[in-house]
Amino acid sequence: MAIQVPATWMGRMKAQAARTGQRMTPVTAQARAQARLAAGQARIAAEQARIAAEQARIAAHHRIEDARYWAAPMLEDAAHRVEEQLAPKVSSMLTAAADRIDPTPAKSRRWPVMVLITGIAVGAMGYMAYRRNAQQWTEQMKDSASDASRWISEKSDQTVESTDRTASTVSEKADEASRKMQ
Repeated sequence: MAIQVPATWMGRMKAQAARTGQRMTPVTAQARAQARLAAGQARIAAEQARIAAEQARIAAHHRIEDARYWAAPMLEDAAHRVEEQLAPKVSSMLTAAADRIDPTPAKSRRWPVMVLITGIAVGAMGYMAYRRNAQQWTEQMKDSASDASRWISEKSDQTVESTDRTASTVSEKADEASRKMQ
């Protein structure tokens, strides 16, 4: 092989560029292969992240449902306690208060009936207030569970979208780097 000595500066630059290109060919091939490998791994990671987000959404849904199964009997038990324990105590307290403030205790039989009616009225009001509060609490728990489920679903969708965008960006950059190296 004969060495050519270029006569001009431009010729020397062309010869030097040709030698550099011959030296860089294995490096560019290796970089291209690594870029393709990285793009494949990014796609796999994105799919795994999507699957993990879906599993997290399902697990959260099950947790919320379990909480509702636990709360329902607790509420019912509380309702029975109010009926059986709180209402009689309120009734006896009101009776005692009425006895204390009555200026002339009557000798008639009307006061037991009045106390009974008052106790029943207070018990009924307490029961209605409890039922209303229990119903509001149940509706609020439904809304909270629905909001939590919706939030988790949105977060998992955002995670999937973000992962897809990242994988696409990595893939595009790897492809672009691969094209530039060719």
